Amino acid sequence: MHIIRDFQFVEPEDRGASVAIGNFDGVHLGHQSVIELARDAAPDAPLGVMTFEPHPREYFAPDSPPFRLMRGNARAHRLEKLGVEKLYELPFNAALAGLSPDEFARNVICDGLGLSHVVVGADFCFGKGRSGTADDLVRFGQEMGFGVTIAPLMQRSENVVSSTAIRTALSEGRPKDAAAMLGHWHRIEGEVIGGEQRGRELGFPTANMSIEGLHPPKFGVYAVLVDVLDGPHKGSYNGAASVGVRPMFHGEVPNIETFLFDFSGDLYGATLSVGLIEFLRPEMTFKGLDGLIAQMNADCEQARGILAAL
Repeated sequence: MHIIRDFQFVEPEDRGASVAIGNFDGVHLGHQSVIELARDAAPDAPLGVMTFEPHPREYFAPDSPPFRLMRGNARAHRLEKLGVEKLYELPFNAALAGLSPDEFARNVICDGLGLSHVVVGADFCFGKGRSGTADDLVRFGQEMGFGVTIAPLMQRSENVVSSTAIRTALSEGRPKDAAAMLGHWHRIEGEVIGGEQRGRELGFPTANMSIEGLHPPKFGVYAVLVDVLDGPHKGSYNGAASVGVRPMFHGEVPNIETFLFDFSGDLYGATLSVGLIEFLRPEMTFKGLDGLIAQMNADCEQARGILAAL
């Protein structure tokens, strides 16, 4: 997959794609259906996705609570798995935000990227002040020579599949419900960073990762599937992970600490993708380390059973 970040300087081979447009936070089933429509609309054209970095919501409200389900790199990895060939990851800045709907259609879609077809959701808004609608885009496409498909909102049972509904499921400790809407396990992806070595001292060495900028799932312990994406230990593992602030040790900054079963090695600097499978229990405090260790052993035993049954 080729990533293009400048719509004003585009190589000839990166033009003419059939593209799904949106933020694609989570790359859930609704997003996947939009991408499939882009594939079907022009099967002879390269399949592309246009998205924005940072997320427009981060740009307009930088002090709002973290809400993203995945960072840009994780989104790119998921899109590549879906067969996306061209990722137009446009910098969302004052210049882009200030384009009128007509200017966005002409300068970005038509003249800039030379797209052959675009697919958007029925609730798609674009241009300065979100003043352009999906119907406006259809009209611009007719005027400027690119095709437009409006994708209906996807529903699962009685609920619309959305990033908001997925965030709610994760906040309530329901990763299986989130996965049903995502079409895949919710994963936290990032680089392993140095910790305080407490897990190692307790007999449970953990790989620590920041969740800064991400929507925090319910704090507590999870059964997890872990992919080590690079380095000498690249591969897939089972494990248990704790998400939260470590109340036993008066932590303040939320993170995720993952214990890989039957693993020995150094993961510092490696990139991990940790899939949340089942919520086991909330964060707890214990009278002493013996109680904590006993509970961690019980957590791992429970997690092993859950993962073995998948």
